[in-house]
Amino acid sequence: MTLKHLNSLYSLVKTPQLSGRYITNSDIEKCFLNFPEEMVSTIGFSVERRPIYALRVGGGPKKILLWSQMHGNESTTTKALFDCFSLFLTNNTIPNSILEACTLVVIPILNPDGAERYTRLNANNVDINRDAQDLSQPESKVLRDIFNNFQPDYCFNLHGQRTIYNVGSSSVSATLSFLSPAQDKDRLLTPNRKVAMSIISEINEYMQAEIPNGIARYDDGFNLNCVGDTFQRFGVPTLLYEAGHFSGDYNREEVRRLMFIAILKGLEVIAKSKGYIDYEDYFNIPENGKLFYDVIIRQAKLNDQSNEISDIGILYEERLVNGYIDFIPVIEIISNLDMHFGHKEIDADQKIVRSIENSELEVANEIDFVVINNDKIALKPQNN
Repeated sequence: MTLKHLNSLYSLVKTPQLSGRYITNSDIEKCFLNFPEEMVSTIGFSVERRPIYALRVGGGPKKILLWSQMHGNESTTTKALFDCFSLFLTNNTIPNSILEACTLVVIPILNPDGAERYTRLNANNVDINRDAQDLSQPESKVLRDIFNNFQPDYCFNLHGQRTIYNVGSSSVSATLSFLSPAQDKDRLLTPNRKVAMSIISEINEYMQAEIPNGIARYDDGFNLNCVGDTFQRFGVPTLLYEAGHFSGDYNREEVRRLMFIAILKGLEVIAKSKGYIDYEDYFNIPENGKLFYDVIIRQAKLNDQSNEISDIGILYEERLVNGYIDFIPVIEIISNLDMHFGHKEIDADQKIVRSIENSELEVANEIDFVVINNDKIALKPQNN
């Protein structure tokens, strides 16, 4: 499975019905029309009685459970999964090699109420990924029931992460991040953790040609309330995938392609492997840092009364507006940010930076434009 071959296929299998950040049940239901009827089932219902769907593909002996949008506003991996489904339905050597070795059960949107609202939480304002022990929510029970009934040999826990993450201490954005979750407070390297680490190591090596140095390792602090930690504790190798930020890609269409490749690579590693021994390279993947802002305005003077020079760090608040996600610039911090990076950086050159209403900037201000030396500068991301 070469990168060149996958990239040549991608434009043919990319699912046209899905785009942008706002992906809900109504979107994926349109995609089901292209699938064999027996591939799709309803496995339960959310708090607000929206159906939770599962798709079953393949007939091989290695069983893999994958789920996405456990957090309703983390939709990139859902788009990538449907691109994978599109590939699976083609007569091609790649899906044949995977599906002859593996059986996949995939929950594309575990939290449809959160997806509808574009929120992390479900309709009861509960984080499903902190409910693995209490199982207080219907969505949590659906996932546990599938886990118990399917008895997977591997789990892929698919998420999205914020734009704040960088690789190690570098100025490279963490476009993809991975984790083999801990299963105890001592974070012991159990056999199943090592298996997950070995698979991640192979994914990382493969993806470096696409995003050199753009892959990070997520923190493995133990929390048994998290689903990945719980399933790992059950002895099932569990891989956490995190879709992050690629330069200028706030709709995460480029990250979608990269995640499509990374998911397929993980499946291929499992399909072809007869054993896992090389896990040490996992620890060579740098950990995630949190050193990015969406915008940094450097060397800004805030008013005429002071000669103090500061940097202004701005993060985008993702807000659902009329069925689309708007990116609202919000001032997060006014301070020296020499040790931080901006996905967009503006040099104020020690000139006064004001709002277009000519007011002084303050933390928590929502601000679409700034004025520097009589130049009006847009802060929102372009082409989103």
